[in-house]
Amino acid sequence: MKLVILTLLASSSLAAAVDFVREVRPILQKHCYSCHGEKKQKSGLRLDIKAAAFKGGDKHSPDIISGKAKDSPLIHFITTDDNDELMPPKGKLPASDIATLTTWINEGAPWPEGVDLAKLEDRRDHWSFKPLQVPSSPQSIDSFIDAKLAEKNLHRSPPADPVSLIRRITFDLTGLPPTPEETTAFEKEFIQDRASSIQHLVDRLLQSERYGERWAQHWLDVVRYADTHGFEVNTERPNSWPYRDYVIRAFNNDTPYDRFIKEQIVGDAMGQDAATGFLVTASVLLPGQIGKDDASKRLARQDSIDEMVMNIGQTFLGLSVGCARCHDHKFDPITAKDYYAMQAFVAGVEYADRDLHTPAAEAARAEEKKLKARLAEIDKELAHFVPMAKSGAERPMINARENSDRFPPVKTQRLRFTIKATTNLEPCIDELEVFNTRGENVALATSGTKRKSSGDIGVAERHELKFLNDGRYGNSRSWLSNALGKGWVELEFPQEQTVERVVWSRDRDGKFTDRLATDYQIEISDAAGQWHTVADASDRQKFDPKNKKLAKPTLKGLTPVENKRARPLFEEKSRTEKQIAQAVNLQKVFAGTFRTPDDIHLLNRGDPEQPKEAVTPAVLSALGNVTLPKESTEQDRRRALADWIASPQNPLTARVMVNRIWQGHFGTGLVQTPSDFGRMGFKPTHPELLDFLAAEFIRSGWSIKHMHRLILLSETYGQSSQSIKENETIDSDVRYLWRYPSRRLEAESIRDSMLAVSGRLNLQMYGRGFNLFDQRGGLSGFDPIETFNADNQRRMIYAHKVRREPETVFGAFDCPDAGQSTARRSESTTPIQALNLFNSLFTLEQSKAFANRVQQEAGTDPTKQITLAYQLSLSRNPTAAELTDTTPLVHDHGLPSLCRALFNSNEFLFVP
Repeated sequence: MKLVILTLLASSSLAAAVDFVREVRPILQKHCYSCHGEKKQKSGLRLDIKAAAFKGGDKHSPDIISGKAKDSPLIHFITTDDNDELMPPKGKLPASDIATLTTWINEGAPWPEGVDLAKLEDRRDHWSFKPLQVPSSPQSIDSFIDAKLAEKNLHRSPPADPVSLIRRITFDLTGLPPTPEETTAFEKEFIQDRASSIQHLVDRLLQSERYGERWAQHWLDVVRYADTHGFEVNTERPNSWPYRDYVIRAFNNDTPYDRFIKEQIVGDAMGQDAATGFLVTASVLLPGQIGKDDASKRLARQDSIDEMVMNIGQTFLGLSVGCARCHDHKFDPITAKDYYAMQAFVAGVEYADRDLHTPAAEAARAEEKKLKARLAEIDKELAHFVPMAKSGAERPMINARENSDRFPPVKTQRLRFTIKATTNLEPCIDELEVFNTRGENVALATSGTKRKSSGDIGVAERHELKFLNDGRYGNSRSWLSNALGKGWVELEFPQEQTVERVVWSRDRDGKFTDRLATDYQIEISDAAGQWHTVADASDRQKFDPKNKKLAKPTLKGLTPVENKRARPLFEEKSRTEKQIAQAVNLQKVFAGTFRTPDDIHLLNRGDPEQPKEAVTPAVLSALGNVTLPKESTEQDRRRALADWIASPQNPLTARVMVNRIWQGHFGTGLVQTPSDFGRMGFKPTHPELLDFLAAEFIRSGWSIKHMHRLILLSETYGQSSQSIKENETIDSDVRYLWRYPSRRLEAESIRDSMLAVSGRLNLQMYGRGFNLFDQRGGLSGFDPIETFNADNQRRMIYAHKVRREPETVFGAFDCPDAGQSTARRSESTTPIQALNLFNSLFTLEQSKAFANRVQQEAGTDPTKQITLAYQLSLSRNPTAAELTDTTPLVHDHGLPSLCRALFNSNEFLFVP
């Protein structure tokens, strides 16, 4: 075959130049267009248009190298003997066709202009990339809706009744039901003036702090906020919650949306440290989860920057920018170079904790310092009541929470703690403290003390040697030996100290009793380097593994007089430690740290091991021309990006946000794909209305509350949800809003509403999240907490969000697990939802609490009890038929049974 080709090539050299139209294009049409033409472009290669053909495919561009047939991938694929690579796959081209294509390329691949039979589509010619189209004459929401209804031969439903309206508006703005008093007052005002009553209701609810809690949840869904890192280990992010609190405050304060954007990208320059938690809300691999080789580190870094670019693109711009990581976007006008230029804006951002610099954080630091000083005084006083090791006095039983070993003062620069046996598995210590005769903990790493060990099981950000003396307690910051039942740790102080007491614990938080040292010795080194034992476990009561209850420090071994003096100190010590933990929790934020940006290169196929040319920060070329030099500082890069996104001239930013607001009120946005305004997303049902709202949003100073008022005061929103048969046949999905589209409450609103109706809802705002599970992160085994108290009966937005672990009861109601962005929640109907809501311990507890509330407020009369139960849960009185049906239920099975049934009713669970 190759001899034939060479013979043909030799003879062709004497012939006229190959004509593209008459000789080359017919070959491509017959053999290539079916896979690389207008309808399909396998491997990103298109051969029916000149510009696309010379650009080449995804993996080996360019495919046609003018003047160099032997170097052109196109010739390689049509001549190879490898059947896996051969093109076309059905069999090799005739030798004459191969010769024609080879000669044509060697002649410079001449392809005349204007001969293409197809036209390359301009991907920038898309509705969402064009400037806002604002009508010249004044318009309203209802005028746009009415015009579309007329066009589709649809007509409106009648106005909604006052009870439906107050429930709808209250749920939409606060996620909670109205109280009976609020409903009664609204009904009275509604009769007198419908429009005025609705306006007063909307204004009142927008001023409620509950509003920010409700609407922050929408935002947190989009940015996939969680309190754990994700991936396999899924360890806790103990300091991510300040970002959640920032979002709640921003909505309550009606922070202008353009400023809201800037604060989340460059808040460190705007006095909003916590806001930049947005940049690092996604999952991330921790250092211990990344391979030690440089290639693994480069790939992990690429993944972490990619998460930021994806988050920025889909959240603010409604574009899947991340799809261009490996090749030019298949559908939108986003090149791979665009993608990496966007990476350059955030190339100096790292996922990490950093100090908060706010008045509250500074006050917490001052409080921590004061409390620690008092704790040192308490420990110094208590030291006198701790029996000396080896003194013959009975010493308290070893316990997981805290153990103190006192011995005669001795000078040393090194101390070793050796574990000889444990309750089970490898030993674990969450903190090792060494006190001198002045009551100072000289073991702290911040004092310059160094540490080493016999060996460690390193679990990144959870079990590391550096946590042994970091001054923080709990299993999630502890040292773990790599040997079963044994191991040692050694501390070296920066200078010689006179020490007299060692305090150590397995888990000062009191959650774990496993891996506890039951046999140990404490040694100090003398000036000659010899080790001397100063304390051990020989004179302590042995830990009883059969006693599952966590042992606490005791006052055993003290005289009655000593006991009386020591007990108040123990109690104050416990309170002070809790106060210190609370103060520490207010000082850090997981909001990223900033450093000199990485050098960013265009990567072949997204592979960090195949870098191509360097790129500098630049916005998407189809939407702007903002570029920065390589020398730009890290913060200046993010500032430029934020300014471009938040610009009124950006055609996407306002459109995307007003669509999210619209979706929050109608269940579906005017654009059905709220985070994809690209060519693969849905077109808006009402494009003129979308642009009208976007323009009004900008005109109002980017006020989100203004948009709420505009929507909620419209006749479209105020319609009833009743169906009209003839309309259903035309628009069964209610996309044109001929009625209000009723929908089920979201998971958080169901839970919060049950607590509100039962009288148990704790309205405490902000701060560290409460626990839904028995652990705050880890590999698996998340058991639900089913003991209910004031803390875990706060609103669900304040729950500690474990990534990829849905809440046990309400996770079934399509509550996202923060594994990925949820721009619009699905609304499924499954048997598990009914089972969870009917049989869960949470429902049973709240049903009892609801019944108790009703009995306390309504007295013993069953009719009054039933009436109040309906008013609290459904905002109305029971009908005569309902009263007849429910009275025997209450009589035979008790009031909690009725309360449980009301919680499970569609009327309670749906927005009317």
